Amino acid sequence: MDALRLIAYVISKACWFIRYEGRENIPPKSFGGFLIAANHQSYVDPVWIILPMRRKLRFMAVEKAFKWTFIGPLIEYLGSFPVSDDLSGSLSAMKESIRSLRAGAVLTVFPEGEREAADGETLPFKTGAVRIAYQANVPILPVTVRGANRIWPFGQKYPNFFRRVTITYHPLVVMKKELSANRGDLDLKTEELRRTIDSVPK
Repeated sequence: MDALRLIAYVISKACWFIRYEGRENIPPKSFGGFLIAANHQSYVDPVWIILPMRRKLRFMAVEKAFKWTFIGPLIEYLGSFPVSDDLSGSLSAMKESIRSLRAGAVLTVFPEGEREAADGETLPFKTGAVRIAYQANVPILPVTVRGANRIWPFGQKYPNFFRRVTITYHPLVVMKKELSANRGDLDLKTEELRRTIDSVPK
């Protein structure tokens, strides 16, 4: 895993001038589980986000991605599990997410639910990330991805090279005990999360 991480970092630095900001906000390895919530601009976002972390990692990925040549086995090796649009698939993914977080893993979730358009405008957030963090009793690490939409925009078959991508880690968001699982509280916390992630200039 360390060898793969190094290779990915070298490629990302050489081809996309990757830059990290706010790395001091990443919890240390001794910290328990936490959930990463990030905006989603390209296929490579999950890799770029977790490169500085040496932790047990889990990812949600759309079910069809596991059938793709090369990509399917790779994301499964990296700790991905499928999530589908049907109710049973969503519930299964939710249970796996909570179980992983309580076991001390780091789970990456994209609350937009799909990749942004080529202009990089943030899509509305779904409440699933906040709900999972609340039920697992873990904090959320908000992460902003900037520039990836110019590297591998939605609808483009292959990536562009020699563009800059910046990954920004924000301070942890703790799920307060007074937060409830009702829709109003989840919507409010989700909107706060979206504003934090969207606060980095485009």
